Parts: sequence; structure tokens; C-alpha cells
Amino acid sequence: MKLVRYGEKGAEKPGLIDKSGQLRDLSAHIKDLDGAAYAPESLKKLAAIDPASLPAVSGNPRLGAPVTGISKFVAIGLNYSDHAKETGNPIPAEPIFFLKANTALSGPNDPVEKPRGSTKLDWEVEIAVIIGTRAKYVSEAEALNYVAGYTICNDVSERNFQIERLGQWTKGKSHDTFGPVGPWLVTKDEIPDVQKLSMWLDVNGQRRQTGTTATMIFSIAKCISYVSQFMTLLPGDIVTTGTPPGVGMGMKPPTYLNVGDTVALGIEGLGEQRQVIVEA
Repeated sequence: MKLVRYGEKGAEKPGLIDKSGQLRDLSAHIKDLDGAAYAPESLKKLAAIDPASLPAVSGNPRLGAPVTGISKFVAIGLNYSDHAKETGNPIPAEPIFFLKANTALSGPNDPVEKPRGSTKLDWEVEIAVIIGTRAKYVSEAEALNYVAGYTICNDVSERNFQIERLGQWTKGKSHDTFGPVGPWLVTKDEIPDVQKLSMWLDVNGQRRQTGTTATMIFSIAKCISYVSQFMTLLPGDIVTTGTPPGVGMGMKPPTYLNVGDTVALGIEGLGEQRQVIVEA
């Protein structure tokens, strides 16, 4: 299934994308796509619904993030060796992770704000996991059993805030709109091998990132297992898993986003996003 939230911000409705690409409304069956909606029993009930029985949604409504009411937004850093190299960092011996503020979460095509005082606004295409089952001290072998599905995240980053302003990476990763997620959640049964998906990102129509989940240092299963050793992941929580090379800070000279720029990105089987940079 491809599950989606659509409508104006703060008033999104649950829906799904049928095999023909038609958006259909799920409001008669579920109130919203929160953590409870992504529990295994709930997903099983949704999968049993005949999409043709659902009302078709006309037009081209705004898409929100495909999950709401999350308890945490976890991000893995430096999880592709070429990305670590381009940023001047050693390949990590174990996963690096940090938290993005929940208020950074936004729709896949919503504008991205350039914060006040921002000088180094950067992009990062990433595959993200949405958790379906409470995960604490889970093994790597069992980790994917705790996943509801996969989606795309642009881990928008302000490098000056992140690196030069001291403290934790969180301050450069958490401004409002710094977490576009979507366009939909694809349930894990539709992804035969999550470690073999191509990914890309363009800025103003020019290709900046080309990669594949096959080149991760730590697999998605390893990332979930690792994070669960330090904190409990709850249904609906997002874990975004690192970016391939091609970010702005790795270019020679470094190149960053400005107001009016357009970022487009996509991952095989998971859809595409598009954002315009605006003033905060």
C-alpha cells in the first residue's frame, strides 16, 4: 500500500494511492495516519479494503507528511562512506545519530524556509523508516519486523548552525520545514530489498546527488537495532538513515541554497518530492 495524508496543513485526511495512481479517501475507515494506524493489525485491516470501494479524490490536493503525532524524529549521520569523505569526516565505527525536532516535520512539497541568519543551507536525500511496532533492544536480525514502511526525507541542514555554532547537530537540523517527509508511506511488503534502491536529488534542475541504499555503511536494520539500544522507538516514529555524496558542503567550492531555489528528489519505488526555498 501507498498511504498518504492530504489536505491543508493541520486538517489533513488519510488516504491511499491505488494501483492506477488515483488518490482515494480513507476517512470512513481511519481517523488519521498516526502511530496506531501503522501497527500491524491496523495495516492488515487497511490492506483488506478494496481501493475501488473508496471515494476518489479529485484535483491535486496538498500532501502532508504521511504520519502525524510522532514521539520522535531520529536521524542517522554520515552513513555513506563517500559522504563522510566529502565532508572531511572519518568513516564512523558505529552509527551516529541525533534528533530532529518534531516541529521540523513538513509535507513533501511544502516550501522550505531559509532561517534568519542562515548562510549555509544544504540538502540531503534520505530513505526514512516509519516504525510500526514498539522497538526496544531489538536485534539486527529482527529489526525490519518493527517497520511499518518506508518513505523519503530531505534532511535539510544549516551547516553554519550545525557545525560552527557549537553544541549538537540538532540546532542545524531542526528549523521549521527542515524535515519534508513523503509523498507517501510505502508498506514494507512492496519493497523487495530496501538495500537496493536508487536515489537522486536535483537543485534548480541540475543533478547533485546520485546514490543507492546499497552503499550504506550501516544497513537500515542495523540502524534501527542500534537506536533501540539507547531509546525506545514507538509506532509512528521516523528514523531517517543518512545521505549519499553530493551535498552542498562537499562541493568545490561549497554551494548552498538561496531563496528561490528549487530542490527535487526521489527514491526508487517511494516517489518524489519538490520544494522551493523561501524566507523564514
